[in-house]
Amino acid sequence: MNFYSVIIGTELLNGRRNDAHFSFLNNELLKRGWEQKASFVIKDEPPFMEDIFKLIKNDPDGVMFCFGGIGATPDDYTRECAANVFTQRKMEIHKKAKKLIVDRFGDEAYPHRINMANLPIKAELLDNVVTNIPGFYLEKKYFFTPGFPSMAHPMVIEALDKFYPSHKQKYRYFLKAMCSENDLIDTMKQLPSSIDFSSLPQINGDKRAVIISVASYNKEDAKKYFELFTNFLEQKDIAYSLKDH
Repeated sequence: MNFYSVIIGTELLNGRRNDAHFSFLNNELLKRGWEQKASFVIKDEPPFMEDIFKLIKNDPDGVMFCFGGIGATPDDYTRECAANVFTQRKMEIHKKAKKLIVDRFGDEAYPHRINMANLPIKAELLDNVVTNIPGFYLEKKYFFTPGFPSMAHPMVIEALDKFYPSHKQKYRYFLKAMCSENDLIDTMKQLPSSIDFSSLPQINGDKRAVIISVASYNKEDAKKYFELFTNFLEQKDIAYSLKDH
């Protein structure tokens, strides 16, 4: 699966608030053996929001966690944007969501708060442990939560535990080589696309080093392709050290 986060909030981009969602989602995914493919922090602008949703929808393996914009104020566009992209603009008053809102607010649910029950058709609900006003999801792969971390993060855990529990372990090997990235490019080219690989150069004065990471869900493959680097370094008498991370 390819996991995406979409963090909506002009106040994040203008510096009035700090994001708390990316690192939380990332940690929860990593604990389960998953990783994010991309994360977007965007303004509350419906055309742009819909463009991002469409990009993710076009990935057949895409799973999205969207944070923000599902409240009752005029700048909460997420529900409508989600309907425009995922349910052919079709929305409906979700009966259970309506009941939860009325139970919570009584007569004050009208005329505005009740709009939070107007969801894309066939939406299912995520529990809100703080206010009882739910988030929602579509097709078991597009999840929409409030911007408040105290409300959103339990919804993330609920969704992951229900639909994307622990994945198989990824085996990762690291080394630090006392050379430049350029020296290792030919070895890098031997890695298949199935291998998770990264190279992080380090420069300290006139000294160069590079951190190499090789990983795979197949332990033998991870070890095999990691050894391409150790063998090369030993053949060229280039110093290196194994690392834990």
